[in-house]
Amino acid sequence: MTQHDSQSLPTHRPGPAMQAPDSPETLGTPGPPSRTTRPWMPALLYTLGFLAVYLLAICTPWGQRAENALFRLGNGNPETAWIYPLSGAAYGSTPLPPLELSAKPTLMVGLAVIVVLTLVRRCWRQGFAALGVVVLATGGKEVLKSTLPRPDLVGAPENLLDQGFPSGHTAIPAALTFAAVLVFSPRIRPYVAMVGVLWLACIAAYSATMGGHRPSEVLGATLLACACYGLATWLLPPPATVPGATRIPRALPVITLTTALAVALVSGARSDTLTRSLVSAATAFICAALVWHAAVGRPTRTTLRPHPTLA
Repeated sequence: MTQHDSQSLPTHRPGPAMQAPDSPETLGTPGPPSRTTRPWMPALLYTLGFLAVYLLAICTPWGQRAENALFRLGNGNPETAWIYPLSGAAYGSTPLPPLELSAKPTLMVGLAVIVVLTLVRRCWRQGFAALGVVVLATGGKEVLKSTLPRPDLVGAPENLLDQGFPSGHTAIPAALTFAAVLVFSPRIRPYVAMVGVLWLACIAAYSATMGGHRPSEVLGATLLACACYGLATWLLPPPATVPGATRIPRALPVITLTTALAVALVSGARSDTLTRSLVSAATAFICAALVWHAAVGRPTRTTLRPHPTLA
């Protein structure tokens, strides 16, 4: 029987054939390849989350009051933030990518790495999807900044009326992390995602605690990147895998999120206000958890392919 004929066999058959998926373990031979499918629901949920953050935090009076109140906490001196020496705002300091003038170079280097990995690994579809995630997330935030209105519902000072939703500094590490997950080898993807999540936690906390962006703007950028990644993985054809071929160490999620929390606390800390420090750290940790769950923690649906039978 040809391979085409074998794929047309029904997946579930009555009788002894129901034990077929378990037979490889019994015989000690590798199991049949399977197909992992990524549903479309995550992309929709992240998009709805993005819209909810915008509507609740920016288009309601109590949302605006809550976020504007954060800017009045502390003495307003950026040097009271612990991360200030790495921000690039200090004279002669080297900014932590992608802060200050390093934003565009960071983006260009990230795109170049994606192209190189795509050419080396010849993962054309994943490479184009990775480029699409970065372009949509970083380009989309520019379009949204200029199109989404920020109505003044509470009579805020003029310096608080600038449109910054979503945050560009946060979108870059989130998008590049997702792109790296798409083009790197499956065996090291969890560790690549771990590095990206820690980077995101640092940048997100910085953006919130330094006053450059509100917590909603940081969270909105992360949700935008998650939505773009969800769309890319939904459009990609499901890869053929072997069950159990790639396993994430059980301790890795705990280690990653615990370290991300520590990074967020340090990066968001200020010596003049505890409340603003904790809010910035909590926002950054939520962003890190969202990216980790979207890239690594979200389970995929696996469908076993039927065994080819001999004619």
